[in-house]
Amino acid sequence: MRFISHQPEHDLTYSDVFLVPNSSSLTSRFDVDLTSTDPTGSPTPIVAANMTAVSGRRMAETMARRGGLAVLPQDIPLTAAEDTIRWVKSRDRIFESALRFSPEDTVLSALHVLGKRAHGFGAVVDGSGSLVGVIDAANLRDVDRFTAVGELTETSPQVIRADEIDWADAHALESLFETMNDARTSYAAVVDDAGQLLGALTPKSLLRSSIYTPNLDADGNLRIAAAIGVNGNAAQRAEALVAAGADVLVVDTAHGHQAKMLDVLTAVADADLGVPIVAGNVVTADGVRDLVSAGAQIVKVGVGPGAMCTTRMMTAVGRPQFSAVAECAAAAAELGAHVWADGGVRYPRDVALALAAGASQVMIGSWFAGTHESPGDLLVDGEGRRYKESFGMASARAVANRTRTESAFSRARKGLFEEGISSSTMYIDPASPGVEDLLDSITSGVRSSFTYAGAQSLTEFAERASVGVQSAAGYEEGRPLAGSW
Repeated sequence: MRFISHQPEHDLTYSDVFLVPNSSSLTSRFDVDLTSTDPTGSPTPIVAANMTAVSGRRMAETMARRGGLAVLPQDIPLTAAEDTIRWVKSRDRIFESALRFSPEDTVLSALHVLGKRAHGFGAVVDGSGSLVGVIDAANLRDVDRFTAVGELTETSPQVIRADEIDWADAHALESLFETMNDARTSYAAVVDDAGQLLGALTPKSLLRSSIYTPNLDADGNLRIAAAIGVNGNAAQRAEALVAAGADVLVVDTAHGHQAKMLDVLTAVADADLGVPIVAGNVVTADGVRDLVSAGAQIVKVGVGPGAMCTTRMMTAVGRPQFSAVAECAAAAAELGAHVWADGGVRYPRDVALALAAGASQVMIGSWFAGTHESPGDLLVDGEGRRYKESFGMASARAVANRTRTESAFSRARKGLFEEGISSSTMYIDPASPGVEDLLDSITSGVRSSFTYAGAQSLTEFAERASVGVQSAAGYEEGRPLAGSW
């Protein structure tokens, strides 16, 4: 990365900077390879943050299927984390996990769940797991709520036999898309040769399978990361998570440049668990050097830029994210390590700028909280708009969950000190209700940024990116207008 004029003397946020085009020989966005340069090797350099309101089993499954990675939070019980890891490892790399209902389930119970899928479909299976039919939320809304869904199934749905498709053949997937498109089928159940339900497909998921490369481990299973804190027996938890199948460990605390972090990180690294270790958060080159020296291959960068974080307003501690990422990435590169840019992204442009600054991946939190795949309950406000609640991991709500095994006195003391929002409304965008929709938008913008820079890979992009500094008016000039002026 280079500045087109002089290096500024003050630190910069993503909004303070812009990219200018270079001479380019690339003719298509699909000429671009977004594969991360760090030891995870993720085909899509996007990470769903280890926030309780963001990353659960559905987020992890979907992110990995589209080449990214999700990090399970440190706060969830170990047994739940192990179960989630094993569940994600059992998911398919092409078709999604279908919503399953028994014929006796009521319309009321089905409608509560169908709203959590953008397509609104579910599969009805018998006691043995064999497909009975398909239900569509659109056809259930005017039906008596206590009617059994078995009475309302489409008994001749589009059904795909998994063993009859070569899922590794792009032409086969294209042909399947054409078949579904011609039949105007928006949902298909996938079954094995015995009629057992395996999953579901939509035309859009087939399109995405032609664009995204799944993030797979050596055995061909979806990859998942898990976080551990710096309190308790962190090394023992790390061993258990890796034994369950975790592909990446994230040693995580708000202030990563501290002795306790270095002690835990050294212990985890010394255990030699055979997976990449991420540690953070820091915002300085010195912080990067110390964490890498203690055993981190990837350092998480960002203090205070997140939408749910009040650290900067409460403590004045933090640093504008673009400058933090640029300095830390340069320090990491000198040591053969990498950084993840954690927080502060609001638009695809911000992701592109983080990669230009040298990040190997970009971690996204609250932006992904308002999607179908996040773990929160789907709620409806007084105007009928659907939303989910998000909260910061240093908020009183998160602290209460993290300290649930401590005494009431200890929990009350810690609850007095919070640096995050405990409840924020994240509306589901009707035009982009799923995390895949957001990934489409983000990667589309980032791919275009690469073509403007004349870069085919992340390494080339970080080398060739030309960055300028702008005023608030310059940033505003680049914003689209929703209507006439």
